[in-house]
Amino acid sequence: QVQVVESGGGLVQAGGSLRLSCIASGLTLNDHAMGWFRQAPGQERELVASIRSDGRTTYGDSVKGRFTISQNNEKNTLYLQMNSLKSEDTAEYYCAADIRVPYDYCSGPWRPDFGYWGQGTQVTVSS
Repeated sequence: QVQVVESGGGLVQAGGSLRLSCIASGLTLNDHAMGWFRQAPGQERELVASIRSDGRTTYGDSVKGRFTISQNNEKNTLYLQMNSLKSEDTAEYYCAADIRVPYDYCSGPWRPDFGYWGQGTQVTVSS
């Protein structure tokens, strides 16, 4: 049974930093593309950052230069380092794994299917 469990959220002042963690079980992290998503009240869920199994990373425009996605394969853990936090970063943050393994990135545009989701961790940034 696949599980991904987020942790590390909390309350932080604007300009501060947090590091979110996502521990995966039932899958080998290095085999899957992984993503961090967030959803604020009344807003649609958005992709914050992703990392493919070939190591390529992507970031949402609003977090580029401030957030960094990484993973520790020995610990089967995904991270999101968030720096220079702003009030607009306040949201529930979710970790998700692409269910399509293996994936041939040479076959065309990458179209992930994030089918494994965690319960989320709340990040609140006070201004």
